[in-house]
Amino acid sequence: MKNLQVQIDAHSGFCFGVVYAIEMAEDILDEAGVLYCLGDIVHNDEEVNRLKRKGLKIIDHEVLKDLRDEKVLIRAHGEPPSTYQLAIENNLELIDASCPVVLKLQHRIKNSFDKGDSIYIYGKHAHAEVIGLLGQTNNKAVVFQDISELDLDTLPNNITLYSQTTKSTDKFYEINEILKNAGITVNTNDTICRQVSNRDRELRDFAGKFDHIVFVSGTKSSNGKVLFNVCKETNPNTYFVSNSAQIETSWFGENDRVGICGATSTPMWLMEQVKERILTF
Repeated sequence: MKNLQVQIDAHSGFCFGVVYAIEMAEDILDEAGVLYCLGDIVHNDEEVNRLKRKGLKIIDHEVLKDLRDEKVLIRAHGEPPSTYQLAIENNLELIDASCPVVLKLQHRIKNSFDKGDSIYIYGKHAHAEVIGLLGQTNNKAVVFQDISELDLDTLPNNITLYSQTTKSTDKFYEINEILKNAGITVNTNDTICRQVSNRDRELRDFAGKFDHIVFVSGTKSSNGKVLFNVCKETNPNTYFVSNSAQIETSWFGENDRVGICGATSTPMWLMEQVKERILTF
């Protein structure tokens, strides 16, 4: 035995939007035994598989078009208006677990669009949340992942700037300053979820306290990739795993202090499994 000291980061794990969606899904599955979900309920295969075993059926928009008379869960990322229209046409009961922060953002973008604003959204192309935001503008808003994608010389003199809820606050305000310095009048709307954006600082503090960090996340999670790199920059002895079977005893030495943390899409039960495995070394 290596006598390892292992601690899980108390701030890691599901954000409240994901907790809300999963609790809603579990309540229906306990009662009905089956529930359709439009896209992965969370970007973590281990959690998705756990819910599949309870009866959750993951579908995409193509399958949704042919589905009739069923219950379908809208995950935390939200959906564009076209999904709600299709549900009416197909007699589908939508269980709307859209994150309240995302819903508020959708409403704000819709109001801006109705006023005729030139809307720019800092976000990841083709991300589920961004697709829902674009839908509020009939897909007329401009989405960009980096300021380099924009030709500042041809931008309108006045723009309304929004952000995907999970983007970096620092990066958002950096973009805001670049636009203003280019002579553009920017109506800035800070719509970033602080529970997610504050994780950067919290994880830097956590990662610096241990000899090794085991970061637990699904490979599909963009939030997980960003936060893993935050840990890696702070503590080079940081390892990425998706489940406890991927941990190697050779990573650790005698009496090492090991910290376990994860993405906002990582369930606490999975980090507990990782801790239990490490304690066997």
